[in-house]
Amino acid sequence: MRVISICPSNTELLDYLGKIDHLIAVDDFSDYPDSVNKLPRLGPDLSIDMEKVAALEPDLVLASLSVPGMESNIKALEEKKLPFLVLNPNTLEEIAEDLRTVAEALGDKDLGDEKAGQFRQEVHFYEAAADKRSQRFSLYWEWWPKPIFTPGRKNWLTEISRLSGGWNIFETEDAASIQTDWEDVRKRNPEHICMVWVGVEEKKMRPELIRKRPGWENVDAVKKDNIHILPESLFCRPSPRLLVGLDKLEQVLKKNSSL
Repeated sequence: MRVISICPSNTELLDYLGKIDHLIAVDDFSDYPDSVNKLPRLGPDLSIDMEKVAALEPDLVLASLSVPGMESNIKALEEKKLPFLVLNPNTLEEIAEDLRTVAEALGDKDLGDEKAGQFRQEVHFYEAAADKRSQRFSLYWEWWPKPIFTPGRKNWLTEISRLSGGWNIFETEDAASIQTDWEDVRKRNPEHICMVWVGVEEKKMRPELIRKRPGWENVDAVKKDNIHILPESLFCRPSPRLLVGLDKLEQVLKKNSSL
């Protein structure tokens, strides 16, 4: 099958399935695995060039609603009468289900069952380790600095927080994504700040901007210099590579405890 992915997380999901060779084109932000860098590019994930997509005559387009604004892609796919699947997972279990859905669409249901089971088994390994921990750190995830966007309860990063030995300070909010402000974060007083600005390279993120926020000099994470610049590609994309990010986060937290 000739498959097009217009979202990085979908590209990574195909790789986990071992079906990356089906791809004939990707969005501009898909950068894993390395082999996709040789494929034609179709534009940023929020403004895909649907004329190019249609010209490639795909058998299937893997679309997404994981970022606000992607709805326009779905409308354009419908207008072009192109065959597509829309993925929009918010949890690790939903990622497992998407593995099954995509594999079945590619004509290999057994592979989907196998890979979904493999992913669930990996998650269970981390769950068993997390259940044995007695100490947990409060984490604040910053997706975007101004206005602040951060994950709420219905998001994979709340699960990743728990599995790594922490807890998300916004897990009290019953949504996948929360818009809040600096004062709200300050009052919640996180012990760790995880900077994962969506679409921004690590070298361009500046922790000193966080330290300068009014009143944040008294936030525990700032006082203890627990401001962590993390690769957004391992935390902001709902794909199996979240578990690679989980390993990195675990190591960060271990440096500050006996976890």
